[in-house]
Amino acid sequence: MLVKILSCFGRRPSTVAHVPDGRRFYAIGDIHGHLDLLDGLLTRIRDDELERGQPKGELIFLGDLINRGPRSAQVIDRLIKLKADRPETRFLLGNHEELFLTALSGNREAIRFFDRIGGAETILSYGITRQAYEAANYLELAAMLQSAVPLSHKRFLESFEDMIVEGDYVFVHAGVRPGVPLEKQRAGDLRWIREEFLRESEKHASPAIPGMVVVHGHTIFENIAEHHGRIGLDTGAYRSGILSAMAFEGDKRWIIQEIAEQRGSKRRSEDEATQVRQ
Repeated sequence: MLVKILSCFGRRPSTVAHVPDGRRFYAIGDIHGHLDLLDGLLTRIRDDELERGQPKGELIFLGDLINRGPRSAQVIDRLIKLKADRPETRFLLGNHEELFLTALSGNREAIRFFDRIGGAETILSYGITRQAYEAANYLELAAMLQSAVPLSHKRFLESFEDMIVEGDYVFVHAGVRPGVPLEKQRAGDLRWIREEFLRESEKHASPAIPGMVVVHGHTIFENIAEHHGRIGLDTGAYRSGILSAMAFEGDKRWIIQEIAEQRGSKRRSEDEATQVRQ
């Protein structure tokens, strides 16, 4: 792995925001089944903590741990252990986790949609063979998935949060509905919203939540995107080979990234991963 650590001290494209005094946070973008990048990034974060000293960092995962990449089940295992070692670690429910949980309930339409948006890789990561996967219809696939996914994984995902607010920062998976108070935000928007949220900062140059900076994943950017009132941390790990995090302490923030050596290699497309089923 190659590592890229960028300091953005003093780089304030919009709002000077603060986290509570005496605390440091590391927000991690969408992992999408890439255990190698996750392990590398956690090592860089640990090194950053050792270099900077106290306070100990609190990790916030922005969701979409699974799908598209090859080792979703192993990512969940890794993060269950991380939570045991660092109980202060917090997780936001991404739209992919939400759909996964619905598929695990046996919902046929959910398993169909889950399969279409990169779920094939997650299914295979639980030990279901390619032959069995390709031969199954959606109802059979749902049954296989229910049998293969440990209850500990399901309970872990069910414990995830919708929103985390710390100081002047709002951490969510996808974004927020502009102009709607935080306490009235809908969980579906927090996990799925895109254009209505993005254009508020890009076209109207106004924060979606006045006085706050929204830190989110969900929408892929070539580089970490800092706009008025929001920061996007999804740099497309499953296709770019770049997994990004941002650290927050006082009124400072800085970037830590793990970059795969073969970042130029192409991942299999969703269309190629999708099978025709009855």
